[in-house]
Amino acid sequence: MKNPGGDKRPLFTVLAANAVSITGNSLTLIGVPWFALDTTGSPGKAGLVAFCAALPVLVSAIAGGPVIDRLGRRRVSIASDLLCGLALAAIPLLHRAGVLEFWMLCALMALTGLFHAPGEMARHVLVPDLARQAGTSLPRAAGLYDAVARGARMTGAAAAGLLVAFMGAETVLLLDAVTFGASALLLAAGLRGVPAAEPVRDGPRLSPALYRADLREGYAFLFRARLLLGITVMVMVTNGLSQSWSAVLLPLHAREELGGPAAQGLLVSVFGGCALVGALLYGAVGERFPRRTVFTAGFLLGGAPLYVVAALTDTTAPLLVTAAAAGFGVGTLNPILTTVMYEQVPDGLRSRVMGASTAGVLLTTPLGGLSAGLLVERAGLTATLLGIGALYFLATLSPLLFPAWRGMDAPPVDHTSEETVSRSEPSTPGPVPGPAGTPPRR
Repeated sequence: MKNPGGDKRPLFTVLAANAVSITGNSLTLIGVPWFALDTTGSPGKAGLVAFCAALPVLVSAIAGGPVIDRLGRRRVSIASDLLCGLALAAIPLLHRAGVLEFWMLCALMALTGLFHAPGEMARHVLVPDLARQAGTSLPRAAGLYDAVARGARMTGAAAAGLLVAFMGAETVLLLDAVTFGASALLLAAGLRGVPAAEPVRDGPRLSPALYRADLREGYAFLFRARLLLGITVMVMVTNGLSQSWSAVLLPLHAREELGGPAAQGLLVSVFGGCALVGALLYGAVGERFPRRTVFTAGFLLGGAPLYVVAALTDTTAPLLVTAAAAGFGVGTLNPILTTVMYEQVPDGLRSRVMGASTAGVLLTTPLGGLSAGLLVERAGLTATLLGIGALYFLATLSPLLFPAWRGMDAPPVDHTSEETVSRSEPSTPGPVPGPAGTPPRR
């Protein structure tokens, strides 16, 4: 229920911090591949850097869910931003000192991956609590959260392309480190005293046995739902394919055919801008349409066409049109997935289930950039683009082929009558309640 007199400051704090952090992520998205290509000259090594950055994200997502609530969502978010900022700043500083080795680049990117996922997850699971505190409906808060992220990604990508072109990738990485610091400061000030952001203090202390029980409970909840499994598997595949695009294929195509990083920044910015429009439009009128239909259409627009058009053209204009359509489609996805998860997962299991689902959808991400780099070196860029585009198209047909996806349009699960676990009562081993949605990010 809405509370018009609620306190909106904590929600706006999380939105602002996420905007700053994601702007920095956009700088990394463009700056790191170009830094790797400039310093190594090898698509394969650029793919290896992407692998080293993505694998620890998976590890931390698998293991981090049970500890976020006990450490405190505010503390986890702040520590995550600070550690990521320090690791990113070290890359250009060591390079300018003439001591940066390739293994150091891989190790520092691995550190950013390790600490990034818990911070993002901690902010994300706060949204329902902050929406209630602000007197805002959950679908509106979820749509706003994604719209702000899309807008930040758009502006960050545009700035990154220009900065790489005119100031170099090293400067971009330093600016990215600054954005992480700014995000940490916002969270430290704006979430102080917010109950949902503080550590769980009641109940037993976290022990190895209790940690394993919490971890098992999240995964058990995840695997019991057919819809949940379907979403997780589909997005697991598409995330790996998307990583190949952002980490290797687009930077390489921009360098060889489109004139450099400015063109890449423009494409990512157009994609992000249209995704923002898609997210806002869905937030305004999306509830009038079946979720499964919108979700399937969004994925069909946002997936395979980019790869196919890039394979068939060496100019920017056709890709800009395709990126605009793809971004619009993709903009509808996260509000749907986030709302489904928030509606169906009990509050007390949110961090654990989200950790398990995040780990699932990230399972193939470490292999995306690495495989693309190796495939380009052996089969060429055009063949790799067409092959990955075909795989993407097949993956996006899943909602049309499997009946479990009809549950995406089912009414919200009522947990008030269920014997679920609250944030103030850490879990114990035992059965978990029925099906849930999942919040994979696209």
